[in-house]
Amino acid sequence: MLMFITHPSDRYSIAEEVQMVLEGGCKWIQLRLKDASDEEFRQTALEIIPMCRENEAFLVFDDRVELAMEMGVHGVHLGKNDMDPLQARETMGAEAIIGVTANTAADITRMRGWDVDYVGLGPFRFTTTKQKLSPVLGTEGYTEIVTAVRDADIMLPIVAIGGITIADIPSLMATGVNGVAMSGAIINAPDPVAYTREVLASLEQNKHS
Repeated sequence: MLMFITHPSDRYSIAEEVQMVLEGGCKWIQLRLKDASDEEFRQTALEIIPMCRENEAFLVFDDRVELAMEMGVHGVHLGKNDMDPLQARETMGAEAIIGVTANTAADITRMRGWDVDYVGLGPFRFTTTKQKLSPVLGTEGYTEIVTAVRDADIMLPIVAIGGITIADIPSLMATGVNGVAMSGAIINAPDPVAYTREVLASLEQNKHS
């Protein structure tokens, strides 16, 4: 399971980034434009919604619950300072995909019984795509957190995030996470389409039975 998170770059427009990862086979896009106005966000979303539909890919917005509903996308990813996930569920209804950010096992166990669909757990390592970074987890951190959460009988899908590259996938998937989110490694690759394909192949190869 690979989620691609958009990030402004000097080389490509957001629409070009999305086009390339879709071409590479990615089926899950998060539109993240932290500093954009709603209008700028809407314009970019209008460019990528048809692409995602055409490729049967899921599209979630980073925060912006009202816009996600207005534009009929699949759901939202909520950071710690965004709308409360329970409120988002109430607003968006049962069908919406709602993901939440977590940095610790306690963050996830607190979600027991919440109607959320996945947890973005990170950061794996230092990443420049995020301001105000939480403490870096590394492979050991993931192993500890995933074990603690599964021991508590919480089976929420966990997606690793934060500075991940293709070389990290075998060791990360071995910690028990269900997938990875990537941004910079794909955008900065010499050939983002080929890199996306390689990432998906590696995830497939390293996933748990």
